[in-house]
Amino acid sequence: MAADSGFILDLTVVLGASATGGYLASRLRQPVLLGYLFSGLVIGPLGFRLIEDTDAIQGLAELGVAFLLFSLGVQFSLAELNRVRNVALQGSLLQIGITTAAAATLSSLLGWSTSLVQGIFLGAVLSLSSTAVVLKTLTERGETNTRHGQIMLAILVAQDLALGVMLAVVPSLNSQGSLLPVLGLSLLKVTAFIGGAIAAGYWLVPRIIRAVARTESGELFLLTLLALCLSVALITARLGLSIEIGAFAAGLMIAEIDYADHALSRFLPLRDTFACLFFTSIGMLIDPQILIQNAGIILELVALAMVGKALIVLPIVLSFGYSFTTALRTSLGINQIGEFSFVLALVGLENNLITEQTYLLLLGTTAITLVFTPILFKFATPIAEALVKSPRLQPFLTIWESPQEMWVEDELTNHIVVAGYGRVGRVVCNILHHRGYPVLILENNEAAIQTLRHSQIAYILGDADSEQILDKAHLDKAIALAITLPDPASTRLLLKRALAIAPQLDIIARAHITAEIDSLTQAGAREVVQPEFEAALELGSHLLTILGNAPTDIQDTMAAIRHNRYLSIRGSR
Repeated sequence: MAADSGFILDLTVVLGASATGGYLASRLRQPVLLGYLFSGLVIGPLGFRLIEDTDAIQGLAELGVAFLLFSLGVQFSLAELNRVRNVALQGSLLQIGITTAAAATLSSLLGWSTSLVQGIFLGAVLSLSSTAVVLKTLTERGETNTRHGQIMLAILVAQDLALGVMLAVVPSLNSQGSLLPVLGLSLLKVTAFIGGAIAAGYWLVPRIIRAVARTESGELFLLTLLALCLSVALITARLGLSIEIGAFAAGLMIAEIDYADHALSRFLPLRDTFACLFFTSIGMLIDPQILIQNAGIILELVALAMVGKALIVLPIVLSFGYSFTTALRTSLGINQIGEFSFVLALVGLENNLITEQTYLLLLGTTAITLVFTPILFKFATPIAEALVKSPRLQPFLTIWESPQEMWVEDELTNHIVVAGYGRVGRVVCNILHHRGYPVLILENNEAAIQTLRHSQIAYILGDADSEQILDKAHLDKAIALAITLPDPASTRLLLKRALAIAPQLDIIARAHITAEIDSLTQAGAREVVQPEFEAALELGSHLLTILGNAPTDIQDTMAAIRHNRYLSIRGSR
């Protein structure tokens, strides 16, 4: 009972410290993630030593990782993943390969490694980025469904798959035998798991979820989700793969069924609670003494790792046809060292691939890069916009902003431009096209462009917020512009640039959060649509009809609400 009491006390201390750190970070207008990391440093064994049993906390932290990735899988549409599959698979392989090769070469030249094998191992550790930290930061900023957010997450998922192979191969690096059998076995495990996950996600899991949902028991539904998440994560762990990919796959299994949103709403409180334990546990690994004693070396490693990784990722994303702005956001978003590099480094330490001193330096370097991640996220867009506007860089950068493919009539006039051909843009386009109105779509996804080619709808392949794309869209001859982009930053930039070309253009923009309604209106949008409010208006209209209100009165009421930018229904501001 004493041990149990000690564990409960440790858990209470961790949760209390996390809440305090998160609150202070929020008050200082910083990401709460930084508060979690700092609180872990303070209470950990290398801080004030308020925690006795760190192993138990680390175990709960692993649950936090699993829950984070499970919720990501539930939200992560397979259709959206397909949109960025090329950069996810090919790009991640290029990134891992180039990072590993560069780190191996540099470590040999600088004397950080005594052999090529050690250099390759260090490169593998540095090549991994943090799925958990990036996901948390994207979620806080509402950017998980943006173009750069989707690219980041797709690359990170591919890295997690590669981690399983790395963990299987590392013990054999110091052996004299061939690596090919080990590598082949690892790839076979990955292939077998993917095949089994697809089969279970198609035939088994949807039936189980629907059967449980019909019981109308919230507790049973949540328990089923927990069992699914942890069981698949356990399977991948047993196969030598990461628990991350297992939990993510479990989420994907229910992402496309009717109860996905219900599952996510049930799971979110549990996810957020355990996720804070994970980030706090990372803070516990930071040794202030090591940081102070080796401050110069660690800062050099941090700068080298983050700058070098960004410089590797940037041209890779550009090579897949994305704009410089998107590529820069992505490169500054995944240029940290991942939390699972801790795991890989520990395996390397156990197999004498690195010394204990190197291991501690890697921990410190990794922790600092994780701390910098939310900060870089904040400044990524301003940096990208400043570089694009630079007179010296603009001639070079415009190459990447130019249309990749076009099907536009030279004399296109009196048309409607629709920016984005996602779920919202597709519906808008279909409505206009079926009524015989000329439509021009601005889209950067090849799969969507294929649909437009088949339907013979005018399009330009490229980023809608690019000045070069807008120059080709004949905005000065257009009737209106409908902005349906998922990225708030791209929406604002597109609005600004479109009005600079055609100041009198009628622009209708989609707002993602309430705060954007006023900012987009002030920026010049003629109409701003907020999906949640529009859904509420449709529900309200139906209810007023049932209650016997006259159709004209209902229409007038809804029109007044829209005219006032939903101000009367926003509630407290």
